Amino acid sequence: MSKQQKIEELTEKLSDLREQREKLEAEARTAAEKRDKLNEQFKKVRVEIAELKNKRDEINTKVKELKQQRSEARTKADEKIEDAKKLRARLAHLTKEKPEGNISVLQKQIEEIDWKIQTSSLSQPEEKELVAQVKELATQLSAHKKIANAKAKHYALQAEITAVRSRGEQSHSTLTSNAQKSQEIHQKMLEKIEESRKLKANADELHKQFIQTREKAKTFQDEIMLLIVQIKQLKGEVREDAEKTRKESEGILREKLEKSAKEKLQRGEKLTWDEFKMLRSEDEAQD
Repeated sequence: MSKQQKIEELTEKLSDLREQREKLEAEARTAAEKRDKLNEQFKKVRVEIAELKNKRDEINTKVKELKQQRSEARTKADEKIEDAKKLRARLAHLTKEKPEGNISVLQKQIEEIDWKIQTSSLSQPEEKELVAQVKELATQLSAHKKIANAKAKHYALQAEITAVRSRGEQSHSTLTSNAQKSQEIHQKMLEKIEESRKLKANADELHKQFIQTREKAKTFQDEIMLLIVQIKQLKGEVREDAEKTRKESEGILREKLEKSAKEKLQRGEKLTWDEFKMLRSEDEAQD
């Protein structure tokens, strides 16, 4: 195989290597672009995860507060219920010993007797009797008032118990709603975490492909540089061979021309200027 054929063969191989290198570099660029996009998506999802976590934590804090409020409401309701039980027991005892009549009637009777004592001329025994009646009526009136006060307190306690229970139920309802919302957000956060994990894994895999492809392209580049050196060396040798051939050809042609000129000179024929210069140059070289 001639050197020129070898150059052509190496040049063709060089072209193939460059084509393969360009293909690998294009693959590396594509992998890098996909990797960068995935990394951007990963960062975005991580921000969403942080936002979801903050929102979930805020709701959980509210749930904790609502649990405390519900617990306090239940404790307060239990205390009020216990007070109501004691008050009912007292009311039952008072009702059991309840005297006849009612508050208005007893008050009227006391007022009438007081008026009679103050305005009538009574003997001492009569006045004493009336005072005794007022005292008895006052005792009965006091019993009725105690019962009335106990009933009023019982009604008030029942109203407080209802209000406290209502607040507790409201806290429980809001708590349940927030707890459900917190669970939903937590589940969404877990899904985002899984999404971010997959994005990161895919980005890492693409980065690995990018590095491997670049390394492979570098190997081709090394081969390319080696071929370029070989081709340059062969081209240099071809030029040297061509120059040598040219000089040899020129030498042969000069010898022929010199021989022809000498023969013309021997025959007495007129020389051309170029022939004259050539013979003169030869003589000077011999001298």
